[in-house]
Amino acid sequence: MITICKFLSQAETIAIGALLLAFSGPVFAAESADRKPNVIIILTDDQGWGDISSHGNENIETPVMDRIAAEGARFDRFYVSPVCSPTRASLLTGRYHNRMGVSGTSAGLETMALDEVTIAEVFKDGGYATGCFGKWHNGAHYPYHPNGRGFDEFFGFCLGHWNNYFDTTVEHNGKAVKTKGYINDVFTDAALDWIDDVHEKPFLCYIPYNTPHTPFQVPDKYFDKYKARGLDDALASAYGMCENLDDNIGRILDRLDKHNIADDTIVIFLGDNGPNGDRYNGGMRGRKGSVHEGGVRNAFLMRYPAKIKPGTHIETITAHIDVLPTLAELAGLDTSKTLPLDGISFVPLLEGKTMGWPDRLIFSEWRGKGSARSQQYRMAVEGGKPQLYDMIADPGEKNDIAKKKPQITNQLKKAYDEWDASFSHVSTVPPPIPIGHDEMKTVILTCSEGIWEGELDWGGKHPNNNWATNWMSTDCVVSWEVDIVTAGKYSVALEYICPETDLGSTVYVEVAGKRVEGRIDRAHEPNYLPSPDRVPRKEVYERTWGHKELGSFELPKGRSRMTVKATTKSGKAVMDLKSVQITRVD
Repeated sequence: MITICKFLSQAETIAIGALLLAFSGPVFAAESADRKPNVIIILTDDQGWGDISSHGNENIETPVMDRIAAEGARFDRFYVSPVCSPTRASLLTGRYHNRMGVSGTSAGLETMALDEVTIAEVFKDGGYATGCFGKWHNGAHYPYHPNGRGFDEFFGFCLGHWNNYFDTTVEHNGKAVKTKGYINDVFTDAALDWIDDVHEKPFLCYIPYNTPHTPFQVPDKYFDKYKARGLDDALASAYGMCENLDDNIGRILDRLDKHNIADDTIVIFLGDNGPNGDRYNGGMRGRKGSVHEGGVRNAFLMRYPAKIKPGTHIETITAHIDVLPTLAELAGLDTSKTLPLDGISFVPLLEGKTMGWPDRLIFSEWRGKGSARSQQYRMAVEGGKPQLYDMIADPGEKNDIAKKKPQITNQLKKAYDEWDASFSHVSTVPPPIPIGHDEMKTVILTCSEGIWEGELDWGGKHPNNNWATNWMSTDCVVSWEVDIVTAGKYSVALEYICPETDLGSTVYVEVAGKRVEGRIDRAHEPNYLPSPDRVPRKEVYERTWGHKELGSFELPKGRSRMTVKATTKSGKAVMDLKSVQITRVD
């Protein structure tokens, strides 16, 4: 634990102590639960701190989120990572994302190392049923998949964003499922059905919703409501999506009441980073992707009627890394199997025991920029000299006081550098894709995860759900590092698009010295699927893909490189390629 007392002046230390003491009243209810608590963790995607009405936003209505805070605890200075997959990794493990190789949001860089122990594994070992419903974004292939990280039940998707939010296809425990309705409603339905099935035993339910992340798709009733208030399309979409989230959270609370388990259920709500647009955020500096306050401070609301008194308000700094140790303590679970935790349990804060609480630093990093946050200061490094801001006197970070307080600046910068160096040995190369597990016999290797050679182009701007296009030469190659975990027979197929005029190219897939080859002999040139976007999107639009079986081969166990390449080109281009699908054939 890095402390800050040694370099704060006496007056500053006293000021912070007085601030903490102001919130040291008894906030835990006297009674305790008769059984281990259920846990519901609700995480939203790109909903900033300011996208909640009780945070001073007069343009949005979120009565259920406000209710959770009123009936439990509101953590006023709670910090996450600047973007989505790092926040998820830290929330799930109690450790900074940098320690587990999570250095990006796509192309396999979002994948957590296998030696990490997740909150689901801790709770499953403690006798809990475990379920995840929504956007995973920490590894797509078993055992990096949710079903391999402690979740008995998974209903959702594993990538960083999804192409369409209405009547879309997601997966249920590794199998594709066509859904009907709006995606958040569908995820909530699945979570509620699961709770109905398991509520007689303790359960951990993780619901990482995928909105208000773009594309901006939202049911009419929500969009129309905010448009009628004079908001532009983007803002009406974002606020409408947040209100839809609020309604779905209300459905979850109602189901707890129906089963008479509300008092014994911990409900947590938080967002994963700052807002994905320039909108109200309490005057804080920065938005999604920033290491300043507006990019990493988010809501953290926690209700537990059996323990937490209504109206509890905590201003001590806390973070996503604290959630696992806190919940484990509340549930009486063992965390000895985890790797060393960066987080600490904030149960003492909930009990009003702030005396002796450590003066700590919370770190943020993204794409070479970083910051260290103490109770009073934020030090930020963004390529130049370190900046320092007094977050009590200057919450909007408008006045850099690094020159006025060089000792504090240097101490915070030194602490940040030591933290940064502590994971310098961690590889940021994506792990090889496992193939052949019993639990997931079909593996889909997407082009966004591959290594490209030649003058291939993306089908759109962002890698997630994207494909390779402009395949104009037989010199072009897409390959993947793979790990064949079970020797045996495997079948191979391509997801492709090819117009009639380009038919006839010959393509092969090779791995471990074995090759299957086929001719693109069936035209498939679909239109883009209808996408009811309120605002033109940055992501690719959804398409249907042709399926071409190439054949099967026997593969040995071990690591290798899988390659897809054309040997002949009959027309202007070989094809557009979305993925290679490989299936273990028993």
